[in-house]
Amino acid sequence: MSAPRLLVRIVLAFGMATVLVAAQPRAQPPTAGATDADPRLADFKAEVVVDVEARRDFTQQMVDSIFSFNELGFQEFETQKYVTGILEDRGFEVETGVAGIPTSWVARWGSGEPVIALGTDIDGIPQASQKPGVAYRDPLIAGAPGHGEGHNSGQALIVTAALAVQKIMEREQLPGTLMLWPGVAEEQLGAKAHFVRAGLFENVDAVLYTHVGTGLGTSWGQGFGSGLVSVEFLFDGESAHGAGSPWDGRSALDAVELMNVGWNYRREHLEIQQRSHYVITDGGDQPNVVPPTAAVWYFLREVTYDRIKNMWNIAEQIAAGAALMTGTEVRSRVLGAAYPMHSNKALAETMHANIVAVGMPEWSEDDQRLARAVQDMLGVPANGLSTEVRGNLRGGDPVPVRQLRGGPSDDIGDIMWTVPTVTLSFPANIPGGPGHNWNKAIAMATPIAHKGVTAGAKAYAMTVLDLLVTPSVLENAWDYFDNVQTNGQDYVSLLRPQDEPAIWLNRDIMDEFRPQLEPYYYDPSRYDTYLEQLGIEYPTVRDE
Repeated sequence: MSAPRLLVRIVLAFGMATVLVAAQPRAQPPTAGATDADPRLADFKAEVVVDVEARRDFTQQMVDSIFSFNELGFQEFETQKYVTGILEDRGFEVETGVAGIPTSWVARWGSGEPVIALGTDIDGIPQASQKPGVAYRDPLIAGAPGHGEGHNSGQALIVTAALAVQKIMEREQLPGTLMLWPGVAEEQLGAKAHFVRAGLFENVDAVLYTHVGTGLGTSWGQGFGSGLVSVEFLFDGESAHGAGSPWDGRSALDAVELMNVGWNYRREHLEIQQRSHYVITDGGDQPNVVPPTAAVWYFLREVTYDRIKNMWNIAEQIAAGAALMTGTEVRSRVLGAAYPMHSNKALAETMHANIVAVGMPEWSEDDQRLARAVQDMLGVPANGLSTEVRGNLRGGDPVPVRQLRGGPSDDIGDIMWTVPTVTLSFPANIPGGPGHNWNKAIAMATPIAHKGVTAGAKAYAMTVLDLLVTPSVLENAWDYFDNVQTNGQDYVSLLRPQDEPAIWLNRDIMDEFRPQLEPYYYDPSRYDTYLEQLGIEYPTVRDE
């Protein structure tokens, strides 16, 4: 969409918002048309729309560069160096290694209140290597990790939006602090609870989070997914010759297998909302040696804190029983945690007004052709890319637990229960097909991702401006947080005092593949896009 057309939509949207607010009872929190807003707000928003549009090449280079690093959780060192370098060059004060996590950082600019924290994830998926813009399986490096979730796109969005807002704040001397942070190891649910425990959000007034999707939208209230605790159970036994004297051994692997059998039988008698799954992380060394050590890693998902704790307690009991049956010992360590999500109503209403004003990107026929080819390949309806924003804001007041359904998790939940938080979903991927899969990397360094990120950055920057110059938005956000969301429920971390970040995860995988990936890092000084660098014709589809 051209900048002039979008400016018209913004003006109309804020005029409509003012009318709607005037017609509502005073108990309803105001939207982006709040009467206490700075009279310059509409002009500021029009300016950031033009500014974000002008940064389109910068945004595209960030999307493509992070895509090319293909880093897994806790090993996002290239991503850290790249993003923090950009922010330091633009005057942000950067602190790395936050909460004992080497690949983390916090970047701050500005001074005073409000403090607005902008965050998004950065890690990839194992074995998801895929050439962008190619509508069939074609890994860049077989077996290597890749951005099969699309986390390469979020930092480009929040950095672009922050720089556009920074320009206005500096010129107008607006008080406030922008704080940018990364979701390290989100696929392991590994970092955000540690950020909270380290006090990262203690003085923050609001958090704007963002995650890649297939549409432009937000919501409020309880999330559709689950919270979880990620626990590894480590058994210790005694080795022995597997043929000569197996009776001298105590098999830790037997204990792991018995635990898994016990859990699978118990699973039938758990609440229907639960989700649980595991992988054996240590299965012994070789068959002729009774395994003296073995380990199994569980994700235990439920829809409330109490239910998560109950599942965890059951798992600990089953692990103890398996140890008793095999004469072994067992201990556990938490590798990650995620609270059930709950998004803030007032922030979502404000963000939704900006989303409606921005609207979806204008997709080209090549964009739609790639999307339909991918959908055909996956055997899902070939409807192409979404073209319209949902008119109604999704959300709802708390409902009985038995009406909730389990599903995916995101450790943004821990932050949501610490400070008012809202999530922006932006349209950088292709609808349909399985998630956490190589197919979700196909669009993530193509014009689809570039356009989706730019659209999201416009709505995101406009929302940051609302929080900076409209006091009632934050007042209503905290009113909802204090009197609705946390009324009768306090946040209690699932982390135990002895649980530290699992920073060793994925180290061996990245040590193996990083040297193979480095020759494919994107070089924007030589190529306009990553597609050009790879010599990929856009779109590349099988014969139609």
